[in-house]
Amino acid sequence: MTARTELGPRYERACGWNALLPPRTPVTAAPGDLDCDVVIVGAGYTGLAAARRWAALSPESDIVLLDADTVGEGNPGRNSGFLLEIALAHDVDASNLRRMRECNRLLAATMQAIATDVAATGRECGLERTGTYRAAAGDEGRAALARYEAFLQNAGLDHERLDREALRARIGTTFYRAGLYSPHCWLVQPAALIRALAGLLPGNVRLRELEPALGVKRRGDRWHVTTTRARISARQVVLANNAFCKDLGVGRSRITAMYTYAALTEPLQDDELAECGAGRQWGLLPAHRLGSTLRRTGDGRLLIRSLYGYEREANNALVEERLRAALLRRFPRLASTRFAATWSGATGFTYNAAPLWGEPQPGLHVSAGCNGGGVVKGTLLGRLLAERAHGLSTPDVAALFGRASWMPPEPLRRIGFHIVAARERQRARAEV
Repeated sequence: MTARTELGPRYERACGWNALLPPRTPVTAAPGDLDCDVVIVGAGYTGLAAARRWAALSPESDIVLLDADTVGEGNPGRNSGFLLEIALAHDVDASNLRRMRECNRLLAATMQAIATDVAATGRECGLERTGTYRAAAGDEGRAALARYEAFLQNAGLDHERLDREALRARIGTTFYRAGLYSPHCWLVQPAALIRALAGLLPGNVRLRELEPALGVKRRGDRWHVTTTRARISARQVVLANNAFCKDLGVGRSRITAMYTYAALTEPLQDDELAECGAGRQWGLLPAHRLGSTLRRTGDGRLLIRSLYGYEREANNALVEERLRAALLRRFPRLASTRFAATWSGATGFTYNAAPLWGEPQPGLHVSAGCNGGGVVKGTLLGRLLAERAHGLSTPDVAALFGRASWMPPEPLRRIGFHIVAARERQRARAEV
């Protein structure tokens, strides 16, 4: 792993998705100060979308795109690879159908644009519109599942109700008592996806990897971004580094970093795959937010993702034991199966699950707080941020997706998180 600075996440282990890909040579720059028109901090889905749209609207602009890690190894490559083309149930009020439908229209169009971009790269990302399952094992999970079904019904979205036996036929386990299938989801190898999208950057965007931003300050009519290699002067700055925008002085009272943990098995044998359902690949999201995410990948592996850490990574060895136990509760016949990788990933959470988005100071733009749905929604909000900065008419993001609400300062925030998390873990213990 590459040595890290004080800012941003520090990971014990490499990204399991990225480890499956051929080695990639990062794009780095020699030390030295420079001037440009725009600095974008964060080469994830939001940052790439903002950079590409800004470059298209201002082809004469010199745009510098910074990332603290290498493309594929950082947070954008560490997610579970679910690309939802509809808003999550907790993102919208089911009683506000007009707003909900507009959110879903924008997300579906963005997902189609991502699929078009992937096709243009000619790179294999495993992108496939498989749909997704939601499932519950206990009473708390079934109550959450009923709320999600009401959301789908109110939104007029196609779905299918599944009992335990129907779920067993689809995904090979009797762990869950009830479930729903919705077609509105794509699955992907996320590290391959972010690498492919980075390959579409136009010539007036200069990507600089392994170069964390350490500070952002305004002096006169220009912004100055200090990195580990340079002091960069620019007319405008975009913060697209999710929860870590707070380390640069934006959103400290509105966003926090949460770590989740994933494990990916070695490829399963044919007799083992026969125990894992009928589809070549499928994905399952827990009905309760503290349950476990589950995937069967196109290359014959299982992924399980669960557990949350507040602002720092937990001991990965202990996490691996808990993830193995969760996998075996679902597939007890896989006791001899080994994990190829276990890793964590940080994401930005806000109290009300709404984004931190807009222009908090003249020339300083931010899009953060993906709340676990950052691929499609982050891509949409990054594009809209660039359009807004150019004075174009854009949808009202606050009206559609909400505005990140205030959170109490530390240590009250941490104490509150642990109290709520302990209560929810008790309620959701059957789902893990």
